[in-house]
Amino acid sequence: MTKTDPNADRYITIARACLKAINDTAADSGTREQKIQAVYEAIDKAFQAEFEDYRQAVAVMGTVLERIASGQLDSEAAANLARKTLDQQPQTTRNDQIH
Repeated sequence: MTKTDPNADRYITIARACLKAINDTAADSGTREQKIQAVYEAIDKAFQAEFEDYRQAVAVMGTVLERIASGQLDSEAAANLARKTLDQQPQTTRNDQIH
């Protein structure tokens, strides 16, 4: 992965969370299974944080699509609503590559 990859920062953040969890559990006196679980939880937490923008954008777009699909808007109003929604998307959701 190169630094020009639009998701490089995401990968780095998730990798750091994983390494921190591994380092933190190395000093723990817990069982191997507990240490593995702690690393899995750190990975999951990092992924959840990194993809929160996507989840929010999808929720907003779903609401907009439901409103358009209701038939209560004329075609111009529906197109305007769609454009406004796309313009308000977080920048992190605008590239084609999410992984």
